[in-house]
Amino acid sequence: MLLDNTIKNIKRIRKVIQVLIKYGFEDIVAHTALMKLIPKGRRGRWKRFDRPVLEYSRWERIRLVFEELGATFIKLAQVLSDRPDILPEPLIKEFQKLQADVPPFPFEEVEKIVLSETGKNIEDLFDYFDEDVIGSASIGQVHRARLKTGEDVVVKVQRPGVQELVETDLRILTEFAKRGESYFEKHGITNVLDVINTFQKTMEKEMDYNHEARNIEQFRLYYKKNKTFYVPRAYKEHTTEKILVIEYSSGCKITDVDQMKAWGVDPAKIAEAGMNIYLSQIFEHGFFHADPHAGNILIREDGVICLIDFGMVGKLMKKDKYAIAGIFIGMAQQNPEKMAANLQKLSFKDNITDRRLFVNDVNEIIEDFASLDVGESSMADLIPRLQKLVYDYQMQLPGNMFLILRALALLEGIGKKINPEMNIYEVLKPYGFKILKEQYSVENISDEIFTRLMQLNTFISSFPYEVTEIMKNLREGKLTIQVEDKETKKLKKKVDSAANRIILVFLISALLVSSAIVITTGQNIEDEIPLLSKVGLGIAFILSLPLIIGVFRKDED
Repeated sequence: MLLDNTIKNIKRIRKVIQVLIKYGFEDIVAHTALMKLIPKGRRGRWKRFDRPVLEYSRWERIRLVFEELGATFIKLAQVLSDRPDILPEPLIKEFQKLQADVPPFPFEEVEKIVLSETGKNIEDLFDYFDEDVIGSASIGQVHRARLKTGEDVVVKVQRPGVQELVETDLRILTEFAKRGESYFEKHGITNVLDVINTFQKTMEKEMDYNHEARNIEQFRLYYKKNKTFYVPRAYKEHTTEKILVIEYSSGCKITDVDQMKAWGVDPAKIAEAGMNIYLSQIFEHGFFHADPHAGNILIREDGVICLIDFGMVGKLMKKDKYAIAGIFIGMAQQNPEKMAANLQKLSFKDNITDRRLFVNDVNEIIEDFASLDVGESSMADLIPRLQKLVYDYQMQLPGNMFLILRALALLEGIGKKINPEMNIYEVLKPYGFKILKEQYSVENISDEIFTRLMQLNTFISSFPYEVTEIMKNLREGKLTIQVEDKETKKLKKKVDSAANRIILVFLISALLVSSAIVITTGQNIEDEIPLLSKVGLGIAFILSLPLIIGVFRKDED
């Protein structure tokens, strides 16, 4: 098994190398351990369509590399397109162009996968199974079907071989990130290894359809009493790692205004209800659908909103929820101090050396958007400004923050298409203030005090044991104190250098004295200098050169 994985890795690595070289990234290969896998004198022909690849910009070529390497790399690029804290803006724009749509795989493969996953043929599980595909992507494809019990369903089937390909690619990406981290940092791409590790966890969940079924159950639990929003059920008894069976939902896309009007459904009310549902996911439940594009939101004939495809969801910690609400409240109140403070609360790490300058940059964003009317103001325009701010100050924010911003931009685009008068900031305001009220409620403050008391109790309980352990190590002479002092290191280096020079001087002196002794012992003055003395004098001369040069350099300094 280990040998098979190694062979797969080598084959895939060679493919990655070929594509990198093809698009002019031989410098990446040359400056990492991948160089060892390239046969000497072998180079790809740098052509893409009818243009030499070097006519494309560097960012375009990176996008073309990811596109050609397939499913895993396309997914990674799509994830990275929401991370301005990691990538520069030009690369984000290129990654946003990537599409994961691929041709469907044959129906014969679908039959084989159903049989291997369930132990039954399609005819044993379904009364009807449409061979035609209603949706195809890099991970799987979707078919219409009807269960033996009469329910209409859609069946998502994982693409054959994609799991092995993803696992191989993830191993390669991890190794590549480790060996090429310094290269990426040099080009403004930071925290590569952390991103790959997070991406690996995301992909592992997406490759198991049982995980999506659990997400669906969670959403159904949250919204079981909501009459305007419906989540189709997942049939867990028919769902496996590679097959997902979900209740079929009929309806039109949320952008199909004509159809909604024909059914007597008010598009403006749908836009507002849809935004409220999504904001309740973020600010009430902290569990939200992370890909609300128009194809994933259906409107039924009775006006009920139906959300599908729960493979990608986001989760928020309570403190992050409060900070995100504070950012939007600060923006709505035109309060740069509040907005800046909450951005910093949300950040794990930043490079804000001058907070006044940071607040001033936040204020510029607020002022630019405060003067715009509903038609001009756009979340899609705000996001790049926030992304640039995050990138400039090297702020590391939770990945979910960017998923939320992206989702809000998608929803705003949909909302304005069906209701041009919709103002997303007005819809956001009540949720922001509701969260603020929750944050400072008696119950929440009580919970916070209780948590702090528990932490204090843990500290008080463990402190005597820690002190006892330190005293024990001190008595036994095992206590080690490490102090890092740059000045001390410099001094140590100088002392070491001086010691080396002294040793060198003694060695030269010894050689000179011993050579002189050999010359004078047992010889007349007119005799020729012995070979041993010549060798000793020569070595002494060579060893003295660094000392002479060092003296002159010191005088120049």
